[in-house]
Amino acid sequence: MLRAAVSAKTPLGIKAKEAMDKGELVSDDLVVGIIDEVMKKPSCKKGFILDGFPRTVAQAQKLDEMLERQGVKIDKVLDFAIDDAVLEERISGRWIHPASGRSYHTKFAPPRVPGVDDVTGEPLIQRKDDTAAVLKSRLESFHRQTQPVINYYSKKGIVATLHAEKPLTDVTDEVRKVLS
Repeated sequence: MLRAAVSAKTPLGIKAKEAMDKGELVSDDLVVGIIDEVMKKPSCKKGFILDGFPRTVAQAQKLDEMLERQGVKIDKVLDFAIDDAVLEERISGRWIHPASGRSYHTKFAPPRVPGVDDVTGEPLIQRKDDTAAVLKSRLESFHRQTQPVINYYSKKGIVATLHAEKPLTDVTDEVRKVLS
């Protein structure tokens, strides 16, 4: 949504770009404002899913205030619970074909030839953020900042904890059940 607002040069998108160009974080108020704008579009009339937001309790509170002004409330918060070690295995084994976006995994979906795209024969890359060191930093941030968001919404009785270490099809089925 943030990138789309910047590309569309909405008033809030322009303000967000100014912050981003200075290397600053986009303020919570700007992000919530952009979500507010997007929610007014026809594509959100039947509902919407936010992925990766809110990341802090302060953001959750601002989001709830904005939604309340619109007469909308969050129905469900999905908590994809998974052990940190499982995440490390999943993320550090990921390889990408940059031109197509095809992804592989050394254990779960390996290419026929290690390090080479099955279709083009071109080299695969590993994203800079797909390393154990980057993951460790991100997980520390998650446990410090985002886990309290789960607690915040748990008090409202709207959190569904899903066991994300299961196979993708099982997790998808759980998501469907929770959201139906």
